[in-house]
Amino acid sequence: MDVEKESPHVEKLHLENNHNEVKCETIHIAMVCAGYNSTFALVTVVKSVLFYRTKPLHFHLLVDEVANRTLTTVFQTWDLPYVNLTYYKAEKWVPKVSWIPNKHYSGVYGLLKLILPDAMREDKVLVFDTDVTVLNDVSLLWQMFEKFTSDQALGLTENQSHWYIKALSYGQRPWPALGRGFNTGVMLMHLQQLRKRKFMSLWETVAKRVLVHIPETSLADQDIINAVVKEHSSIVYKIQCTWNIQLSDHTISDICYRDTSQINIVHWNSPRKQDVYNKHINQFRKLHKVFLEMDGNLLRKRLFGCDKHETVSQYNESTLCREFTRGATTLYRTHPFLLEYEYNVYASTDIALATQCSVERIPLLEDLSKHWPGTISVALYLTDAEVQNFLEFVRGSIELRNRKNIAYHVVYKDGELYPINYLRNTAMSYISTPFIFQLDVDFLPQYGLHESLMNYIIKLNISESDKVALIVPAFETERYRFIFPANKDELLKFLKRGVLYTFRYHVWTQGHAATNYSYWRNTMEPYEVSWEPDFEPYIVVSRKAPRYDTRFIGFGWNKVSYLTHLTVLDYKYIVLPDTFIIHRPHAPSLDIGKFRTDSIYRRCLKKLKDEFVEELVKKYGMQTLLKLKKMTKEERILKSVETKK
Repeated sequence: MDVEKESPHVEKLHLENNHNEVKCETIHIAMVCAGYNSTFALVTVVKSVLFYRTKPLHFHLLVDEVANRTLTTVFQTWDLPYVNLTYYKAEKWVPKVSWIPNKHYSGVYGLLKLILPDAMREDKVLVFDTDVTVLNDVSLLWQMFEKFTSDQALGLTENQSHWYIKALSYGQRPWPALGRGFNTGVMLMHLQQLRKRKFMSLWETVAKRVLVHIPETSLADQDIINAVVKEHSSIVYKIQCTWNIQLSDHTISDICYRDTSQINIVHWNSPRKQDVYNKHINQFRKLHKVFLEMDGNLLRKRLFGCDKHETVSQYNESTLCREFTRGATTLYRTHPFLLEYEYNVYASTDIALATQCSVERIPLLEDLSKHWPGTISVALYLTDAEVQNFLEFVRGSIELRNRKNIAYHVVYKDGELYPINYLRNTAMSYISTPFIFQLDVDFLPQYGLHESLMNYIIKLNISESDKVALIVPAFETERYRFIFPANKDELLKFLKRGVLYTFRYHVWTQGHAATNYSYWRNTMEPYEVSWEPDFEPYIVVSRKAPRYDTRFIGFGWNKVSYLTHLTVLDYKYIVLPDTFIIHRPHAPSLDIGKFRTDSIYRRCLKKLKDEFVEELVKKYGMQTLLKLKKMTKEERILKSVETKK
């Protein structure tokens, strides 16, 4: 049966050299990945493969739209040497298998491995489920293709349970199988041989025949492949059992090995995954945990000699400002949408809150979520090991574990300074709402602010294309426990009593002075203010607004530079009269300590500020300087803002 070949999108991460050398032969690996939760599992599999590999790799990923969006970013920012990626749209191939009744927990995607011979152009491929942990060099598995006879097209390990032979099979109706059957979580597919056998027609014919007597599959593609093997046993090459140690609920895999050092691949094929019961479970979990917590950045290092040229460092280690230079050029490994995320209702005035945090401030997300019921997009700056702590925190949080409208994006740690603007851009980049409220995680919005801001967007008749920034006045408290003001009147009372203060009034007055708090206290109407040097309010802008300059890392001028850029672009600043946010006290960051104590750090920051302004002038002309000159009091006359009646 001839099927039109997909022209897959190939993302060349690194060119392969020395094709003729056997030691640099590319190994092809295929996996199916669908949904938010499966992407992290796939990355963990890839880490285990990379750790042991000695050859170039080419991953073939059959993905839905969700997984494609995440994994494209993951691999682009991971920047692995000698790793190529090809993505295949699952939506194109689902109709080929969706007619098969299937009750496996993976759904229709559990059947998609059946279409690989038609979807791919390669001659051979290793096929892994996303719930395996690889503990040896996959080139050893690849070498087994050389042992195939002309009839053999599938390399499989025996199923390590009595599922297919036990009477009624634990109350289920098992599909036909040869003996105990075979497990398809790890496969060698000789695609060329399968095409010669017209594998697509073969499995379709067998499946339709079995479905007359058994109404559905229980184990997805595995049931169908076993039914094919039952009728065409010569198609199988038996792989040694240690290449697929199966930890199902009724496993008998312990008959395969004496100790865990003999194991090549662990397959967590119970719906309970790492929570499955097994007498060796603690050892298996430790093996898996190694790759969960392994620093993926280390896997960028070359582990074999397939290229002839060393990469030259992109920055000079001897320069005083090397951390700033490095921060500007670092490609931060990024995993967007770590957990399930939903945004189903589009509104032309909707606003998402974009924020970022380090591991120390993760607990602040709970209270933030209580104050903001709308969409939240948060970029987390974490190590691989800290990601595990974060996941445990979310699962244990009553507030967070049931919120599906919070998008979590992990940016993996790389370097000494906190890349705050890269994190802000990451949080903003994955927002689909028309407007974005840019907030730091140590602030709490007033209750009802989400709805209030949407009402102001309507009232002020603001569209996505308007160059307008709505300012939400910022306040702070030095108390760890305080009653959060319900409205502006209560906030003014707290200001009078010294419970609250205008934000940074005592250390960085110019940062928020242009908001004009004295005017704000007495007005009930929005008002326009003019930019002043060092102005850095918290704002709502269109998602079409520019992104932050990622050269500003650590503490100092990271947000000021953004407001300066908006000013050059002729943005209007409108202060909202009955809105507010409150900063919570916390220990100072390491970066602010460096700013206060390190004169070289401050000198480098000053140099970067000067370069930034020079670039704005060069790009937008000399009128830029006129827009950025310090205004006199006469020039800073407040303008009332016309609202929609």
